[in-house]
Amino acid sequence: MTPAIATTLEYLCPTPQRPFTRMFEPRDGQPRENADYARQPVTIHDARASATLLEREGYTLRHAPSAVTDFRDKDEVVRRYYPEVAELALAVTGASQAYVFDHLVRQRQPGTPHAFGRVDGQRPGAAGRVHCDFTAVSAQRRLAQELGPQAAPVRRYAILNLWRSIRHPVLDAPLAMCDARSVAPGDLVASDIFYPDRAGEIYQLLHNPEHAWSYFPAMTRDEVLIFRQFDSATAACYTPHAAFEHPLAPPDAAPRESIEIRCLLVYA
Repeated sequence: MTPAIATTLEYLCPTPQRPFTRMFEPRDGQPRENADYARQPVTIHDARASATLLEREGYTLRHAPSAVTDFRDKDEVVRRYYPEVAELALAVTGASQAYVFDHLVRQRQPGTPHAFGRVDGQRPGAAGRVHCDFTAVSAQRRLAQELGPQAAPVRRYAILNLWRSIRHPVLDAPLAMCDARSVAPGDLVASDIFYPDRAGEIYQLLHNPEHAWSYFPAMTRDEVLIFRQFDSATAACYTPHAAFEHPLAPPDAAPRESIEIRCLLVYA
């Protein structure tokens, strides 16, 4: 069992404003974001030491080798990996339909993981700010985007993130997961995130010492970390996460490279 890690994660500071972040350099001197953030001390435990469940903690790890040869080849990812992930999501959840709608390949950049993992002019890196990918509002919007008029009769739906290393075992900047049961409703702050061509709504997190953090040491290319970002059937459905600098990582550890998939699930 790997020793617990004492480190810090970046949280949103209390603010009277609705937070926003622009994922690009704004014009005319406008601010890139309108809130303050602070690194808070956390203890991150070894999740391999106990069995985690998607429907309990909000995340789980599965052995799931992939037939993909090059995760940087978008066509191959869409053609081969999307069906693999959809099949895995259905097997893990028992849902009746799975719709993969997004993927992102990340490569760790030097230094402390940057906010949401994007620095101008560089590949998306490790996202170091505590957040959840969806709110109830943006999850419902995604349901409508994917299903159109067929969304109306859907009674239960969920959104998962499925995360995999695409090269080396992850020793550098692993992904920390927060037990969904340790998150109080007041910890979640709906926030806007703006891209050059679109806008989204996510949850950022206020610090709460009750947050229970864990990670899976040395994840391999054959493992997939599956975590829930929304489920219309339960309130404890938000699984905060963030990359962290591992203080025990070897100095020559290869930069983490990963792919994440977002998948909409519909239950019969």
